[in-house]
Amino acid sequence: MAYDYSNLVENTRLWVRQAAAAGWIDPEMLEQEKTLQAGTPNALFTEVQGRPLLAAFMGGTGVGKSSLLNRLAGKAVARTGIERPTSREVTLFHHRSVALQHLPENLPIASVKIAQHDDEAKRHIVWIDMPDFDSIDQNNRHLVLEWLPHIDVLIYVVSPERYRDEKAWRLLLAEGARHAWLFVLNQWDRGQVEQFEDFKRQLGKAGFVEPIIFKTICAEERQPDEFAELAETLTALANDHTVRQLEQRGLQARLDVLRQTLEHYRQALAKEAALMTVAPLWQQQWQRTVHLLQEGFTWPVKQLANYYAEHAVGLLTNLAAGKYPSAKADAIIWDPWAKTRFDDALDEFVLQAEQRGIPALPLKQQLAPLRDKAPKIIETQSELAVRQALANPGNALQRTLLSAARIAEILLPLAALSWVGYQVFTGFQQSNQTHSAYLGADFLIHSSLMVAISWLTPWFIAKKLKPSLKASAQRGLQKGLTLAFAMIDGEVMAAIDQAKGLHAEQQRQVGDLLSQCAALENSEKIAIESSSPLSRMLIE
Repeated sequence: MAYDYSNLVENTRLWVRQAAAAGWIDPEMLEQEKTLQAGTPNALFTEVQGRPLLAAFMGGTGVGKSSLLNRLAGKAVARTGIERPTSREVTLFHHRSVALQHLPENLPIASVKIAQHDDEAKRHIVWIDMPDFDSIDQNNRHLVLEWLPHIDVLIYVVSPERYRDEKAWRLLLAEGARHAWLFVLNQWDRGQVEQFEDFKRQLGKAGFVEPIIFKTICAEERQPDEFAELAETLTALANDHTVRQLEQRGLQARLDVLRQTLEHYRQALAKEAALMTVAPLWQQQWQRTVHLLQEGFTWPVKQLANYYAEHAVGLLTNLAAGKYPSAKADAIIWDPWAKTRFDDALDEFVLQAEQRGIPALPLKQQLAPLRDKAPKIIETQSELAVRQALANPGNALQRTLLSAARIAEILLPLAALSWVGYQVFTGFQQSNQTHSAYLGADFLIHSSLMVAISWLTPWFIAKKLKPSLKASAQRGLQKGLTLAFAMIDGEVMAAIDQAKGLHAEQQRQVGDLLSQCAALENSEKIAIESSSPLSRMLIE
């Protein structure tokens, strides 16, 4: 179970870091991830069944932690304040048969001192002397925080002068529910009953109903104190049942913190209502931008239409050959002005979305490629549309009438010439039979006029019906821009949908982590009897 919990914490940390990097949660929320403790006492052992109790002396500088451990060991296993003003290492004192397989991660081996003994009465206890966490050396605090998750029982040592230490008190409040606590008022030979009662009241405020406090004296000359009761209490706790209770209790406290943290992250991701407004928000912004761009494109479209009209023959020839030359460099639509307007539209959209509580960074990341893609869409669609317009200028009716006029331009003159020829042939035959005069000048004039009119009429109509290449190019450009605007709108909507999908995936991952947390919380729990001395060592 401890292995599952450690993996769950590590997976949570990985998720928090990637979610913060992707912008889904505030980077400031990374501080909450640092409070999660992945370690457990079981994590120090390969075989957790029958493992020893881990009891650690913790306190400020000069309260006598090391002296207490030396007294328990019956020899000097930890250096005392006579040799140095503060403890700078972790001292482990355990039976030779005990094997610690896994030290806390990132822990300098040089900062761990191990002393062993052969006392069978203390076989099931690992004694630990922690560094002074209130010293100015930050490494000491780091060592304490690294070891705390691996402790079953914390023996909080104070002195009459330092039982109200603020740093120690903050640490007690932060770690209270994760450990069992015994309290030692050391150097009692300098203490007073009022100080003891005041210390007891302070512990009551922290949540201890009836804390167990031992008054000890670590002096060269032995004086009556409660040190033996402290040793007996710890020995009584060193059994499999109590160790399992403490492990389960500590794990449950850590799971509570983990669950609360994950719930906080899930609430931070609750953006469904706001995300529903993103698409309409963009549509409104894009409509204003399109109107502005269309007004600004009026002059460039006319210039580009002139260019296409002037080079229509060459462009169509290249098109037939499969070549697609770019437009003239000084006749472009997507100029710096247009780019600035489009970038402003995206920035304004992201800003308005952020004001509605939607994380800005994921939207920016999804929209970033469009800043380079939009000019290509405009160029491609406008050039394609104008080439199609030049290949088929005018509308369908206009092209049909023009084709009929061109056919008539050929057929009518031929028909007129045929009629004139027929009249000439029949007139010649009749003149031979009747010896009358052949066709005269009037026929010549009338027939010439008829042939001319039969050709000029369809020619004139065809000329009038011929579409303007400039107008066709301009209509093609407008059509291409309309298609391009629709494509850009579609690309942005796809980016918004992608952002929504990523958001849904983030929520799913948090939900999975919460489900795993619930599965661990619902595993078998060991009840702690109210009559047990252990109940006095726990914060409810």
